[in-house]
Amino acid sequence: MNIGKSINLEYGLPTRDAFGEALRELGHKNDKLVVVDGDVSDSTRTAYFAKAFPDRFFNVGIAESNLVGVASGLAASGKDVVAASFACFLLCNAYDQIRMGIAFPHVNVKLVGSHAGISVGEDGPSQMAIEDIALGTSLPNFSVVVPADGAATQAATAAMFEHDGPVYLRTGRPKFPVIYPDGLDFQLGKAIHLREGRNITLIACGLMVAAALEAAEALSQQGIEARVLDMHTIKPLDEAAVEQAARETGAIVTAEEHLLQGGLGAAVAQTVVSRFTVPMAMVGIRDRYAASGAAGELLTMYGLTAVDIVKAAQQVLTRKIVV
Repeated sequence: MNIGKSINLEYGLPTRDAFGEALRELGHKNDKLVVVDGDVSDSTRTAYFAKAFPDRFFNVGIAESNLVGVASGLAASGKDVVAASFACFLLCNAYDQIRMGIAFPHVNVKLVGSHAGISVGEDGPSQMAIEDIALGTSLPNFSVVVPADGAATQAATAAMFEHDGPVYLRTGRPKFPVIYPDGLDFQLGKAIHLREGRNITLIACGLMVAAALEAAEALSQQGIEARVLDMHTIKPLDEAAVEQAARETGAIVTAEEHLLQGGLGAAVAQTVVSRFTVPMAMVGIRDRYAASGAAGELLTMYGLTAVDIVKAAQQVLTRKIVV
């Protein structure tokens, strides 16, 4: 899909809302689907499913470790299971239970963490999952998906149930710009090519995909043509797309609403080093926790905007290897 040279993105559903709608729709099609939530269903939007299918919804209370254990047991009994809570509570608080109850036995549980990243805003650092991608990707045979808008989230929700094994789906609180107004061909582990470019590649996930498109437009005004990839699946990473981008454009910038340690940038860098080395820069949160504040102000304060991606691209191009 090629959005083209100019963008005029409108805001659509928060990805948590899109997930809730997709989950309810799947409930009508799959009577084996059950949902377990940690007493935050109004926020995670699993309440949509609970209202439609109360006999298949379980609220375990504010007890995320127990939530994971219940989800694991249901999956071992043959159910298709979604376990949902705030991303920080689910991945950070219940990590050991996820490791031993889901990842190690490789049971078919789909974890959904809402309110991810610093765009959760005024709730503050205790509610901001900025380590969750790193935690999820560190688990063997565990898939991690960070969709860019509502349509991508709905497609990812359906796709993760076609995948055999654990998946972590990351959703957000604010409204997301619409990247795919006409739908999309979503495949786990396959990046989506949003914009052509020959000088540099911008690889982003989640909320930062829109920022990457905006940055690409700004760069084009400077005579720099940037390829844009929506790398919605952090694990398994589309290594072929990364290698192709490295070979054809000679430079890469990644962008994510997550710590630089263990996130999208780290995964891309690992691929670049092993397949085709080019200069890289990473836009993300730099080894600190964020303050409480309005989402837009925080994204600016911590360097997660199109302007920051443009600056990173300009810097990395000064080190570009001619290929």
